[in-house]
Amino acid sequence: MEGRARDQGVVERVVTEVLGWAVVVIGIILWPLPGPGLLIILAGITILARQHAWARRVLDPLREKAVEAARFGVATWPRIVLSALGGVWLAVLGVVWWVSPTIPEFEVLGVGFGPRLPAAGWATGLGLVASAFAAWGLLVYSVLRWRER
Repeated sequence: MEGRARDQGVVERVVTEVLGWAVVVIGIILWPLPGPGLLIILAGITILARQHAWARRVLDPLREKAVEAARFGVATWPRIVLSALGGVWLAVLGVVWWVSPTIPEFEVLGVGFGPRLPAAGWATGLGLVASAFAAWGLLVYSVLRWRER
C-alpha cells in the first residue's frame, strides 16, 4: 500500500512538472502575439509553484499587486463599465483581425503597412477574442470578490 502511494506521488510530481513547463513554453511562444501569452506563462508558473519554492516566491508579490489592482479596478461603477468596454474593444479587434479586411497602405516611422493587417488571420483574432473573454471573466470575478457593497 505504501509503495502505491509513493508511486502515485511520483507520477503527480512528474505530471505537474511536465504540464507546468509545457504551459510556460506555450506562453513564451504566444507572448509576442496579441493575446494572453503573459497570463499563460503565469498559469504555468502557478502550476510549478506546487513543487518549487522559486515559483512561489515569484507569484507572491504578483498576487498582492493583482489583488490591489483588482480592488482598484472595481472600486467605482465607471471603472467597471470602462473595463467591460475594453473587453468589447478586444473582441471587436479580434473579429476584425480574424476577417482580415484589406486596408489602405500607409507608413509609420518608415515601416510600411497594408494592404493586409499585420499578423492578420484566425490565430491573432482568436487570441484577441480569448483575451476579451479572459478580461470579462476576471472582471466578473473581481466584482463578486472585491467590490465593496
